[in-house]
Amino acid sequence: MEQVKTKKKEQRMVLFLTVTALFTALTYLFTAFINVRLPVSANGGLIHLGNVPLFIGAILFGKKTGMIAGGIGMGLFDLLSGWTLWAPFTLIIVGLMGYVVGWMTEKENHQNYFWYVAAILAACAIKVAGYYLAEAVIYGSLLAPAISIPGNLVQIGIAAVIVLFVIGVLNTAVKKSGLQ
Repeated sequence: MEQVKTKKKEQRMVLFLTVTALFTALTYLFTAFINVRLPVSANGGLIHLGNVPLFIGAILFGKKTGMIAGGIGMGLFDLLSGWTLWAPFTLIIVGLMGYVVGWMTEKENHQNYFWYVAAILAACAIKVAGYYLAEAVIYGSLLAPAISIPGNLVQIGIAAVIVLFVIGVLNTAVKKSGLQ
């Protein structure tokens, strides 16, 4: 009996590691290769689709997957793409975003569009506030970060539309497959 419990625990861990690694890689790839650099600010803002796999992973597989996929996936992008100064901030801010989205949607009765929208709005607030504070620290100004807010809002808005369009079908498919 103990061997069966150990085997099931090992299988859950392998599934968690595999799914989390997949969503971490997708978050990195969507951030690195599906993006537009904004020429409007001194910090050269970036609008990317990395939030799409981040939100999907968090909604489907929970707060730990969301936190790791977001923080490491986008933090790795910062490290490998010349945005190195941003990596520690991204690790914390986007990790928190993923955690909150997963936490808000992990209960069975929270698997609906109301909670998906609420979770994405919470992630948006974390992103805007977090990067505002990060830029205030980096640039030593409370005014300079304001120019990044519209880009952050557009980035989350685009991701929200895409995620809300596909999440119902994906959630059903994951449940039928027994991966949750």
